[in-house]
Amino acid sequence: MFDVALRRWVDPALFRVATRVAGTRMSANMLTIIGAGLGLSAAFFITQSNFAAALALIVLNRVFDGLDGAVARINGPSEFGGYLDTICDYIFYLSLPIAFALLAPVNQLPALLLVASFTLTGVSFLAFAAIAARRTFDDGAHGPKAYFYSTGLMEGGETIAFFVLFCLFPAFFPTLAIIFAALCLLTVGQRLILAAKSFG
Repeated sequence: MFDVALRRWVDPALFRVATRVAGTRMSANMLTIIGAGLGLSAAFFITQSNFAAALALIVLNRVFDGLDGAVARINGPSEFGGYLDTICDYIFYLSLPIAFALLAPVNQLPALLLVASFTLTGVSFLAFAAIAARRTFDDGAHGPKAYFYSTGLMEGGETIAFFVLFCLFPAFFPTLAIIFAALCLLTVGQRLILAAKSFG
């Protein structure tokens, strides 16, 4: 929901860094893989109750996630790069709820519900993109993407906001996770309505 506004603020700084990185041997795919490693490291630190380290690594993961796309746009995007970026994003998104589930038994059911809601939002997003790829869709807001980006209530910015809240208030993870899962289900409903209007 807030991704478009965030892009206007973040993209200029990312582009300045990306212009320097693009001239090195560091490819966009390498940045994507490093970002995934940072995300998994954040999950590890959550299991160790080191939430400050986890929070720092979450922020770094997002920096690399933005930087890889900026470098790809400068050096030339690839279909495999878009595919790899999606896989690594979901590795990151799923690893954090799993980490909280491993941290305490009370977190397990909320984490399971959150992972299930992530699965549904992911399917609703990618299924829409797969069908839209056969048509001409461009919302003109999210910038160049490897596939059509269907807007919803819960997008990247909102996801990271909840992840930050998880780390700042770990004792409230069960409540926050259930709220997050409910909002993800609302997003699935939004995409169902959009699909019905677009493809029906």
